[in-house]
Amino acid sequence: MLTTPMPSQSLAPDRAVVLITGFGPFPTVAANATSILVPRIVEAGRRALPGVSFVGRILPTEWVGSVAELDDLTRRLRPTVALHFGVSGRATGFEIETRGRNHCSHSEDAAGCLPRHACLSPGGPEYLPATLPAAHIVERLRRRGLPAQVSRDAGGYLCNALLYRSLEIARETGWPQRSGFVHLPANLVNARRPALDPRRALGLGWEDVVEGSVEIAAAALGRPFPVAGWSRRAPMINGRSTMRGSAA
Repeated sequence: MLTTPMPSQSLAPDRAVVLITGFGPFPTVAANATSILVPRIVEAGRRALPGVSFVGRILPTEWVGSVAELDDLTRRLRPTVALHFGVSGRATGFEIETRGRNHCSHSEDAAGCLPRHACLSPGGPEYLPATLPAAHIVERLRRRGLPAQVSRDAGGYLCNALLYRSLEIARETGWPQRSGFVHLPANLVNARRPALDPRRALGLGWEDVVEGSVEIAAAALGRPFPVAGWSRRAPMINGRSTMRGSAA
């Protein structure tokens, strides 16, 4: 079983790589906030934590495609930390998932496909524990006045599937050293005009999500949050972010 380093322990300070992933739309969510927020989190992370390589990727909301791309990214990048983001209708703030379950619901993905099996990994453990310091992260987020809580149920859809596979890869390869999933409120965006009309969801706005996500990355790396030398606000032109997609 993997052991999780203490929150104060700094991971790979000279070569840390943080992989940030989000999802595209899927049948019940026409506009996925994470597909817009991940590039902003990556840019903010690079400003806040110089020397750490932040890489972002928007994964297809597909049973096969998402984990295949995650496998490829992990082999190529060997990330120190993997932070996966998704949306949930039940989330009231940052929900830090603490385990992935070896189960998938009989639900269509964005390509209209169903999962091949009722479990994600035949013969695998029923649960795999996330390796983020969840309680420590929640404490740091709340200290910043951001709503956050620990969750033990990542659902049965692609969010849980990605978390389970990320943890499984870590058991097989040792990378990432820390991996976890964060659910955000699904109603952070206006489905009709997602890029132009960010919303506040239960007191959580887009700038809060960006700042909190960088806080999570810093906590996962065992570092204090840098309070100087960066701005959490992305440059905007005519209501649109000037950031261009995610890093490769």
